[in-house]
Amino acid sequence: MRDDGLWEVDAHLTDTKPFDLSLPAGNLFAGQPLHSLWLRLTLDRQFTIVEVEANSEAVPYQGYCNTINPAYKALIGLSLVKGFRYTIKERIGGALGCTHLTELAQILPTAALQAFGGEIDRNADPVAEQKKPAQLDRCHALRSEGAVVAKYYPKWACSPPVDVGKQTH
Repeated sequence: MRDDGLWEVDAHLTDTKPFDLSLPAGNLFAGQPLHSLWLRLTLDRQFTIVEVEANSEAVPYQGYCNTINPAYKALIGLSLVKGFRYTIKERIGGALGCTHLTELAQILPTAALQAFGGEIDRNADPVAEQKKPAQLDRCHALRSEGAVVAKYYPKWACSPPVDVGKQTH
């Protein structure tokens, strides 16, 4: 957490080849990055994006690929925990953005919840205490009908669905 109460979460992609590569824009020597891309989101305590920085340090078409970076400002105002992955396709999907930066953006909700989820004090906020924890039903281990939720989040546990083929008479 920053001094101003905001959080930053970064994603970085580096793509290198162990061999020389001939590209239409020129040759790339072994070990040099074909791509070196960064995406930084600044978030408030509700996981709303308040600032975005995209940086294309290395790209195959310098002067072209890296001109799309400002388009990522379109993510400002989005919530990482409410429909983010669907909305980014509308705002920066396809030719509206860089395929690689957009893919990086898609992993940031999980990274942010892992990094900062524990910093939210649910007990200090009686309204938050009544809400289902954001991490539930986002993966196999934390599914509502699973053993982990039954043990650690019993308030939110559901009985597993009955398999009609396995009922005993």
